[in-house]
Amino acid sequence: MRPKSDLPQGTLDLLILKIVALGPVHGYAITQRLQQVSRDVVQVPQGSLYPALHRLESRGLLAADWKETETGREAKFYRLTRKGRAQLESETASWQRLASAVGLILRLSEEGE
Repeated sequence: MRPKSDLPQGTLDLLILKIVALGPVHGYAITQRLQQVSRDVVQVPQGSLYPALHRLESRGLLAADWKETETGREAKFYRLTRKGRAQLESETASWQRLASAVGLILRLSEEGE
C-alpha cells in the first residue's frame, strides 16, 4: 500500500478543476477519479472536498445542477464555467513552471555541485 500524500496549499482546487474539465461529475466521483489516477497517492476526504467545491462554485469557477447518478440517487453535478477554464489554464501553467523549477533544483543536488 502506498503512503498517501498531503497536497500543497491550493493544489486541491487545481486538481478538482482538472477533473471537472473532463465533463460534469459529482463530488464522490471526483474523489474516486483523483485516487484512481494518482494510484492512491491523492486521497481527498469529504471534509476537504465539499468545502473546496463550495468555494469554487461561489467564486464562479464551477456551476452545478442536481441530477440522478448511475445508482439512481440525486447528486450535485459540477461543470466548469468559462471563468473556471481560464483559471485552470492559468493555474496549470503556474504549477508546471514551479514543478520545472523544483526539478532543476533537485537535479542540481543530485549532481553533487
